[in-house]
Amino acid sequence: MKAALVLETGKVFMGESFGASGETWGEVVFNTGMTGYQEVLTDPSYAGQMVCMTYPLIGNYGINKQDNQSEKVQVQGFIVKEAALNPNHWQLEKNISRTLAQAGVVGIKGIDTRALTRIIREYGVLRGVITTRLEHLNEITANLKTWQVPENVVADVSTKKIYTLPPTKSEKGSFHVVVMDFGIKKNILQAMQAQGFQLTVVPYNTSAEQILKRRPDGVFLSNGPGDPKCVQAGIETIRNLINQRPIFGICLGHQLLSLALGGDTYKMKFGHRGGNQPVQELETKRVTITSQNHGYAISEDSLAQTPLYVTHRNLNDQSVEGVKHQDLPVFSVQYHPEAGPGPSESLYLFDEFAQLMQEWRAQHAS
Repeated sequence: MKAALVLETGKVFMGESFGASGETWGEVVFNTGMTGYQEVLTDPSYAGQMVCMTYPLIGNYGINKQDNQSEKVQVQGFIVKEAALNPNHWQLEKNISRTLAQAGVVGIKGIDTRALTRIIREYGVLRGVITTRLEHLNEITANLKTWQVPENVVADVSTKKIYTLPPTKSEKGSFHVVVMDFGIKKNILQAMQAQGFQLTVVPYNTSAEQILKRRPDGVFLSNGPGDPKCVQAGIETIRNLINQRPIFGICLGHQLLSLALGGDTYKMKFGHRGGNQPVQELETKRVTITSQNHGYAISEDSLAQTPLYVTHRNLNDQSVEGVKHQDLPVFSVQYHPEAGPGPSESLYLFDEFAQLMQEWRAQHAS
């Protein structure tokens, strides 16, 4: 079946449909990963977005249950050069087309993904439509100019109820961590369980009072989708938790932490999405290759009005990749240290969080 990708610029890419048929609207972004397409599909941080994979062949090792980062496919649409419909892998359960079809997600293949990526790099993230209804393309182009991206997508992907997870390696030391779920990935939870943390996962709009009643050793602020300024409930909770417990945030949680302390964020031209972003830790000069998925960043100039200082920087564009509080056990990074998918060089950050909680526990033992 023929399909079309229509951009708000008026550019139309013709290709073939795979997955579900129909029509889907969203922001068009690109991911530079050579592998990890299943994690991309199921990462809640991609809610509301249509993802173009820059690597030309996607789906060659199929789909399995183990690598899902959430309970369902989260992307709004999927764009590839070639979709492998006959994959081969020992964990294989189904191919990518069947996965999208069962999830009701529209995909398009057979288009020039390099040309699409160049357009996004030139114009920035664009609104777009993938459709198999080719009879009204002109109407779509006109409507795209007024279509608005949904604001608070965090409410759609955050857990609706509180749940707990036990540590899987208790010999590392047991700490109770409350996880504010703004759209958390499964691999992040597993990395903390392996660190010896007992986890209580709460909805994004849980109050500071409700969190502190659970007597945690620390609070973790998760990744998630969308504009951080739309998550006002989370910002207010974080503001009230400052100086109450050690706090560690990643990705969206990193941005929310800075907003809670008086900083500002901005929408990047095309963001960072992939497993090959070089980040330097300024104190040690150590460079790690990181996995990232975000379209917003902290404004470095705004940090002058906050108690935060920059600890990490992206070596491609010099954007802020990490901050730390001058006096309190509070820090965050923009990237995903658990590497799902991507390199695992930054797992040491969970050790740092454990150390902060150990020191906090010792200071407040009485």
